[in-house]
Amino acid sequence: MSRVVSFRRMEDGTREDYLLLDESERKYAAGLADRVLVALRHLDHSLEGYPVSRLGHSLQTATHALVDGADDELVVAALIHDIGDELAPYNHAEIAAAILRPYVRPEVTWIVEQHGLVQSYYYAHYMGGDRNARDRLKGHKWYAACEAFCSRWDQVSFDPDYSTKPLEVFEPLVRRIFSREAHDPRYARSGS
Repeated sequence: MSRVVSFRRMEDGTREDYLLLDESERKYAAGLADRVLVALRHLDHSLEGYPVSRLGHSLQTATHALVDGADDELVVAALIHDIGDELAPYNHAEIAAAILRPYVRPEVTWIVEQHGLVQSYYYAHYMGGDRNARDRLKGHKWYAACEAFCSRWDQVSFDPDYSTKPLEVFEPLVRRIFSREAHDPRYARSGS
């Protein structure tokens, strides 16, 4: 970008400065799907110890969702639910939920944000934790959907012999979801 704002401190900015930044941000946001796909590809060379890479796990989770007849938002959520592993291994679910939040319905965001706790049922007790910690969420209206996400799609997606669909199958969905106008009013932009 050849134009830059006139300020050194935000409080000194003008309307023109902020219109320029808004234009720049809109152009940058248009490339989000590409950045999400790049981040997913990086998961192919991350956390070791599993029989499939983190990308393989993500693809399997999304494949299970797709085969199960999930809608586009849930399939994309299944695909990127662990995308935060690279930078936030202890709160990766929050990162994935934050990426999705402007573009999907609140239920999907909640499922992704809570999947780490709900999924801990399968292993927490081996590490001295409470496998039933997820029970504190049981009264929530989307708890059953999150539990199903974990039991039917996430926890079963470490199988090197599973017929996993490649990333190219999901790319159109990623592009469709992340090219939407933000439907959450907190993220909607007012016109310039």
